[in-house]
Amino acid sequence: MNALVLEEVRTFQIRQAPQPVPKEDEVLVQVGAVGICGTDLHIFHGLANYHRDELGKPIPLRTHPQILGHEFCGRVTAVGSKVTKVRAGDRVAVDQVLNCRNQGRVPRCEYCESGDSHQCEFGRELGVTGTPGAFSDFVAVPESSIVVLPHEMPFAKAAIIEPLGCVVHACDRADRASARYGFEGKSRIRYALIAGAGPSGLLFLQYLRNVKRFDGEIFVADLKDARLVLAQQMGGTPLDVRKVDMVSELLRRTKGERIHYLIEASGSGAVFDWLPWVIRRQATVLLYGGGHAGKDIGCLTQFQVTETTLVTTAGASGGFDKDGTPTTYRLAMEYLCEGKVDADSLLTHRYSGLDQIARAFTEDANRDDFIKGVLVRAEAG
Repeated sequence: MNALVLEEVRTFQIRQAPQPVPKEDEVLVQVGAVGICGTDLHIFHGLANYHRDELGKPIPLRTHPQILGHEFCGRVTAVGSKVTKVRAGDRVAVDQVLNCRNQGRVPRCEYCESGDSHQCEFGRELGVTGTPGAFSDFVAVPESSIVVLPHEMPFAKAAIIEPLGCVVHACDRADRASARYGFEGKSRIRYALIAGAGPSGLLFLQYLRNVKRFDGEIFVADLKDARLVLAQQMGGTPLDVRKVDMVSELLRRTKGERIHYLIEASGSGAVFDWLPWVIRRQATVLLYGGGHAGKDIGCLTQFQVTETTLVTTAGASGGFDKDGTPTTYRLAMEYLCEGKVDADSLLTHRYSGLDQIARAFTEDANRDDFIKGVLVRAEAG
């Protein structure tokens, strides 16, 4: 089969790779669509490497090249002898975390036992931690990683299930945190702020509006015109960080009350120059974006002294339904099918072949109109 291999930082090559053979509890998925994630971009540009040895040291790409791609869906073409939930021809989305449950590990680690499989002590991630991902023709995955798609759901939309699942999981963690301000009760959230109007920020915006039914003001900060326009269309109040002083602007707009609920979805270190000064004391801050280059831990001091409820989050995996279906992925699929989240508006760039992906990483991702790219494999649709 063909695979797009990251052989070194900023160096993709299309190579022939052995087609996976599914084990008795696995299914073979012909990739139908795969999204381009910020994590993929970080790995490609050498800003992150999540493939590490037993001591936590990163394994260089030149030693172990990687096949990226973890936001994916496709069509089942073969099943193992013990597979019962799906059959060849089914359209499916995939939970990309390999955990105790879908690896048959007994006893399961404490994280998998508690419904936190994304933190599995022995976990690996397809396309992220060195295990081959979906920038290829086929991927073999455990049956319990599968969410069966409605027949009418396009593959491009289904590729948004994983990133939306990350948002669902993140908001659930914030909901379960012991915080002063919430969406219900006496101390209600009145002002929310999303820093970053990329794919994740816009998914957070839609989730708050259409799933949580939050009717307060949601400010959305970014520096790209196309993203700010889309944020406004989706019910946010856009703030262009290039044109306003964020602290004075938010103090004015909230009449000095500041932000009760803040989601950091930009991954930019520069936002910490103003984020600590726009939040209300004992506000909730959800740290979602990764990277934050240029800032050290000292920037967290102000969060500490204001007794902020600081919630960190990673991944979309979690618990499982009674039939073994990954719960978060199922919820994300349902929100998309019900129209509570608009995926099409986010998919600004589409690609039809592995040979086009390098352009997405080196050129298109830098364009002002780029929000989300997805590779759609027509031969699998």
